[in-house]
Amino acid sequence: MTSRFNAGRRAWLATASGLALLGTTPARAAQPLLFGTTPVFLDEQAQFLAAWQTWLETHLGRTVRFVQRASYREIVELLLAGQLDAAWICGYPYTRHKRTMRLVAVPSYQHAPLYRSYLIVPSDDTRTRSITDLRNRVFAYSDPNSNSGWLVPQAEIKRLGHDPKRFFRKTFFTWSHRRVIEACAAGLAQGGAVDGYIWDTLARQHPDLTRATRVVWRSPAYGFPPIVAAPGLSAERIAALRHALIAMRDDAAGKDLLGRLNLDGFVAGAPRLFDSIEQNWRFLES
Repeated sequence: MTSRFNAGRRAWLATASGLALLGTTPARAAQPLLFGTTPVFLDEQAQFLAAWQTWLETHLGRTVRFVQRASYREIVELLLAGQLDAAWICGYPYTRHKRTMRLVAVPSYQHAPLYRSYLIVPSDDTRTRSITDLRNRVFAYSDPNSNSGWLVPQAEIKRLGHDPKRFFRKTFFTWSHRRVIEACAAGLAQGGAVDGYIWDTLARQHPDLTRATRVVWRSPAYGFPPIVAAPGLSAERIAALRHALIAMRDDAAGKDLLGRLNLDGFVAGAPRLFDSIEQNWRFLES
C-alpha cells in the first residue's frame, strides 16, 4: 500500500514539475532583450533602429528594446547594474571591464574587425602635420570613454613626451564623433579626434561635411567597438545574439541594414583584439 502511494506521489510530482516547466518557458521566451546604444550617427537613426529591432526580433524569437543614452558611461553603468542585457560600446570601456562583460560580436569593416582614430583639422588649415602642431590650440574630443575620440590622442601626446592635461589651450567633449567633425568644420575647434570609420562613412554620405575637414593623421588599427553582454546574461542568450548578428550578412534584409551602417557584417571576435587599447590606457595611467 505504501509503495503504491509513493509511486503515485512520484508520478504526480513528475507531472506537476513538467507542467510548471511548461508554464515558465513562454515567460522566459517573452523576456525582452534590452540592447543599449549611444546615439547612432545616421541621419534617420529612429527608422534604422526600428528596422534593426524588427530584424533581431524575427531572428531571436523575442522582443528587443533599444535603450539609448548620450554617453558610454551611462550605457556601461546600466550594463554593469544588470539593467541592460547587451550593448554596442567602445573597446576602451570593454577592456576596463572585460572580467565582467562578455564579448558577443565585433563588426567587420573593410573586411576586418578593426578601425582607426583620425586626427582632423579644419580644411583651411594646410600647415598642421601632427598633433604637436596643435599645442596650445582648441581641441574637440568625442567622449572620455572613447578609444578613438579620447584615449588614442591622450596616449599619443604622452608618448611624445608632453602632459596631456596641459597640452591644449582648451578642450571640450561633443558626445558624438559626428559632432567632432562638425565642430572642426565650423571652426569651433582647431583640431579633433574622431572614429575613422565614422569619418569615412560620412565622407560617403555627406561629403560636404567631411570636405570641410582634413585628416592629418591615422592611428594604428584597433579592435572595432564591440557588442558586449551584461555579466548576468546566460550563455544560451549570448550565443543566440551572436548567431543572429553573424547571420545578418546572409540575409537580404540584414545585408541592407549592414549596408546602411557601412559594415561588412559581424564576427565572433576575440578579447585579444583589444589588447592594444588596454596597453594605451595602462600607459596613460602609469
